[in-house]
Amino acid sequence: MTTELLTFGCRLNTYESEVMRALASRFDGKADGDTAGDGAPGTTIIVNTCAVTAEAERQARQAIRRTARERPDARIVVTGCAAQLDPAAWAGLPNVVRVLGNQDKLKPESWAPDAPSSVSDIMAARDTAPQLVTEFAGRSRAFVQVQQGCDHRCTFCIIPFGRGPSRSVPMGAVVAQVRALVEAGYQEVVLTGVDIASYGPDLPGAPTLGQLVRRLLALVPDLPRLRLSSLDPASIDDDLWRLVAEEPRLMPHLHLSLQAGSDLVLKRMKRRHLCADARAAIGRARALRPGIAIGADLIAGFPTETDALFAETLEFVAAAELPFLHVFPYSERPGTPAARMPAVPVAQRRERAARLREVGRQAAQGFFASQVGRTITVLTETGDAGHSEHFCPVRMRQPVEAGRLVEARVVDASDEGLWAENLSRCAGEDGAQRPVRVIGSARGVKEERADPITLTLDAAHLDLSRAAGEVS
Repeated sequence: MTTELLTFGCRLNTYESEVMRALASRFDGKADGDTAGDGAPGTTIIVNTCAVTAEAERQARQAIRRTARERPDARIVVTGCAAQLDPAAWAGLPNVVRVLGNQDKLKPESWAPDAPSSVSDIMAARDTAPQLVTEFAGRSRAFVQVQQGCDHRCTFCIIPFGRGPSRSVPMGAVVAQVRALVEAGYQEVVLTGVDIASYGPDLPGAPTLGQLVRRLLALVPDLPRLRLSSLDPASIDDDLWRLVAEEPRLMPHLHLSLQAGSDLVLKRMKRRHLCADARAAIGRARALRPGIAIGADLIAGFPTETDALFAETLEFVAAAELPFLHVFPYSERPGTPAARMPAVPVAQRRERAARLREVGRQAAQGFFASQVGRTITVLTETGDAGHSEHFCPVRMRQPVEAGRLVEARVVDASDEGLWAENLSRCAGEDGAQRPVRVIGSARGVKEERADPITLTLDAAHLDLSRAAGEVS
């Protein structure tokens, strides 16, 4: 048996897909019942689903049907939030041989040959089943789970019923995971979870997310870059604010789970913040870390949202000048309170989403333009592209191997991101290449003394199997 993965949704799913890859690989090459037409052990394709929107589920179903049609010998295992919520529906799709719940997919026994389907009661989950992952296929940055589940009940969200109650990964396990990733050559780690701002109250001493980050940076001094996934603007603790101000290894980039810019809509969503809280968080971040990049998740066309209420959100977002917006037309999730509220027509939801995205595009264009002429640090993800410390997409004018952390000068900007000249490898007027000055590199580096210092990749340890598809 060989294993392939299709991952939909969030960064937590990305992390868990790598856990499953490692667990399933223990059985690669062993018979798993069916074989391909040539008599070789068959391929198992794991589909890690998302349930945050109907569109996410539709894409996963479409991928399964296409795979069954194009690769009829493949065995399909479905897992993730959508599978947790409605296992029978996914079990009925073509070529699906197994359905695994979100707890079950992280158990080694679930990946034994011919193991049965298993979907445990996620609401009874009390642990995070931390796993040590040292490889993220096709990616230059690594993801580390620090929290799982959610105790809040936003009226639009079904995810707590797919992920279970909030529970935190012990600090020691997080430190061990990050240390292993740094030793494996990763230059950037993203802390992820369902609601990472709720980290800690279930652990001894009730540490906060900020305390975790502070300890992590102290105990893993060789980690160059640390990034956080989405944060609730009302739940950023004082330790984390101090790190935003003082710790250069914590990237100048925050993404807020905002959802709306209207107090009435936020109350109907049952969010924990109002517009004043979000405005205060944005202002505080910019005061503590001038130039910080701020993004936000937004839902367009939430039930009962009138033109006037939408105008409030539009005005809030425009005034805040948020360069990185993730905008979603509202999607009904069966079983949630919002699904029973008076709906906004689908066409109107899409039109409002387009208007919000345009405001975000203008803010991004202004932010990108402000970077021209600056020296930035780029984590390269392909031969000519990567992301800056502000998470701006960057295209390099000279090719650079994937997995490097390099200095570059921004020479131009567009709606899509930045164009940069690699200061680590610049051609002279005669076309010759000057010595490479590399800050770091995935999969190992060796140092060669030159003038200036030259660092070259140890080709024996360089993993060039990188692919597109970074989750932003």
